Amino acid sequence: MRLAQVLTLLLFIRLTLVHGASSNAKHYIVYMGEHSHPNSESVIRANHEMLASVTGSLEVAKEAALHHYSKSFRGFSAMLTPEQAKRVAESDGVVSVFESRTSKIHTTRTWNFLGIDSIQQYKQLQMDSSSNVIVGVIDSGIWPESESFSDQGFGPVPDKFKGECVNGEQFALSNCSRKIIGARYYFKGFEAEYGSLESQGGTFFRSARDSDGHGTHTASTIAGSVVANVSLLGMAGGTARGGAPSARLAIYKACWFGLCSDADVLLAMDDAISDGADILSLSLGPDPPQSIYFEDAISIGSFHAFQKGILVSCSAGNSFFPGTASNVAPWILTVAASSVDRIFNSNIYLGNSRILKGFSLNPLKMETSYGLIAGSAAAAKGIPPSNASFCKNNTLDATLIKGKIVVCTIETLTDNRREKSIFIRQGGGVGMILIDPLAKDIGFQFVLPGTVIGQEEAVLLQKYMETEKNPVAKIYPTITVLNTKPAPAVAGFSSMGPNIITPEILKPDITGPGLNILAAWSPVAIEATAERSVNYNIVSGTSMSCPHISAVSAIIKSIKPSWSPAAIKSAIMTTATVLDNAKHLIGRQPFGNETTPFDYGSGHINPTAALEPGLIYDLDSTDIINFLCSIGAGPAQLKNLTGQLTYCQNPPIPSYNLNYPSIGVSNMNGSLSVYRTVTYYGKDPTVYYAYVDHPVGVKVKVTPSKLCFTKTGEKMSFKVDFMPYMNSSGSFVFGALTWSNGIHKVRSPIGLNVLSV
Repeated sequence: MRLAQVLTLLLFIRLTLVHGASSNAKHYIVYMGEHSHPNSESVIRANHEMLASVTGSLEVAKEAALHHYSKSFRGFSAMLTPEQAKRVAESDGVVSVFESRTSKIHTTRTWNFLGIDSIQQYKQLQMDSSSNVIVGVIDSGIWPESESFSDQGFGPVPDKFKGECVNGEQFALSNCSRKIIGARYYFKGFEAEYGSLESQGGTFFRSARDSDGHGTHTASTIAGSVVANVSLLGMAGGTARGGAPSARLAIYKACWFGLCSDADVLLAMDDAISDGADILSLSLGPDPPQSIYFEDAISIGSFHAFQKGILVSCSAGNSFFPGTASNVAPWILTVAASSVDRIFNSNIYLGNSRILKGFSLNPLKMETSYGLIAGSAAAAKGIPPSNASFCKNNTLDATLIKGKIVVCTIETLTDNRREKSIFIRQGGGVGMILIDPLAKDIGFQFVLPGTVIGQEEAVLLQKYMETEKNPVAKIYPTITVLNTKPAPAVAGFSSMGPNIITPEILKPDITGPGLNILAAWSPVAIEATAERSVNYNIVSGTSMSCPHISAVSAIIKSIKPSWSPAAIKSAIMTTATVLDNAKHLIGRQPFGNETTPFDYGSGHINPTAALEPGLIYDLDSTDIINFLCSIGAGPAQLKNLTGQLTYCQNPPIPSYNLNYPSIGVSNMNGSLSVYRTVTYYGKDPTVYYAYVDHPVGVKVKVTPSKLCFTKTGEKMSFKVDFMPYMNSSGSFVFGALTWSNGIHKVRSPIGLNVLSV
């Protein structure tokens, strides 16, 4: 063990002994909003004094404190008993006290599919290597030697950047560059909640270096330099690049072994805001249900980022079901995941010459056919056949599966698919066919030849195995199939709305490519690549779609540097498409189910259109304060949040009147009017006309129905009257309002929950 690791371990043991004096001490975040202290040292002193009032002494307070949030907002994290936490919460100036939860990471062709090569501004951005747009990536770190992070042709680091390149294990100052302009790492929160990093039993670097692969993948998706002839073991070959290859990267490693302590994430956000980031990208979030906004670290950090003019793009999560979307605050750009026009087939050739379509990332070649056996027919002694069919550890009889391809099934959605192939290999099996209809579109990697089939193929396979005395099969290596239709489709795993905190803010906001995405990888992260060391990897998740949206945000910011986070968000949302490449409404995998804005938000991102949206729905901190008033914030809480004495209007402006690019009303009783204001961004005078896609059971009237603009920057307001004539039976009905001048289409989804007429 290295000396630095020994010293860190000793410190961890010491902290454990101090905090362990009370066995029920937990890791709490104390959030106090804006502050007027002159510097960080003053904030830290005040934090220690507040802590001392409940711990009994300044010395114990200093030991209990783990993190101080002192730059962009005030707060701290500390090991406290529930009673101490309650007492701190009663102190003046405290907005909220909550236990630090764990967020989880939401794990080349995509930019072609999005049509980004056709954008003239994008081509100019590619040539302008002096770009000053800085994207802060809060994730698992970075593998700086990757070709995707070459700084060739870049100018000096922008003067506005105030961050650092922090030394650590196998990460030196020389690992930062004119591309990776900053790197920090955070671990105290993780260790307080899970024990020392050394005790986790996996490969890691106590530095910004990425041992997981996830952070490297997301960072290169955002801003990777152009690298030719890239593939994953021959699959998805082509040129790899990020969406904004001229953007600079500031890396904030707050995730270890796939887990991210809220306290660490919040400190990373505090630093990133202060360092001068323009865009923050977080491909992580809490398990559902989402906490209320000011008891959620990402919501808190992004609130202060928004106030400083920084757009925060976050993944919506991979929880499959309605009401599970995370990162749903209205000041966050919340991203769902969808497919691209590419699939990876690893087909099965049966002994009767029939070919079954399979899906996986399988580079392995079978030289001959092998016997087939169902996992249920190979149960180990004492294991019921139904349990053996799941191919889990110690459930299969090695003498029966040796030299055979084993057919397995899924027990739950969260099954570890790769593990099944490991257990089959341990028993002497030579291949695996996994029946997994819900996840067949996801490119899984296995340690032996393996493929995933859906229900239709499963029926054919089962029939063959029942009628053939000695059934055999051969699994073919993966072939990459391009220009597939229909695409995009919302990924089956992508978390769905409604927003369970404020349902009138329709979430997610947008969807982007998140299925089977090729990007740079950490070569030591072999668990996710079926024990193969690779420099580029294909993975899926809203983790992968989020950086696509972050990249487009960076492009817009570079071209429209004065635009607010809300303006950039509006441009992305109102220009999205809800049609796939077959000109049908976007469906949802795996069965092509009908979708709504709770699946895709405003639609699938259209980068070309987002650069020139025509109209935008802008909002600022005052609008957010009015929104907070509408959901119950009082003067004391608002004063702590903003640092200023703030009073709500009486009555407050309804939350559905936040100038958001979508329109939602969650509890409609009878007719109701909603108000919005748009800002024109164009060169010549123009007229926009309103077109309405009516929600079922609701009449809609827009006043005025045409907007006449004479100059750029001009604002005009309008009213939307909703007149229901039937209730919606406890669920939302959807429609859309589109403003068009014949060139631009500015579309806002509508979602209404009509309780009574």
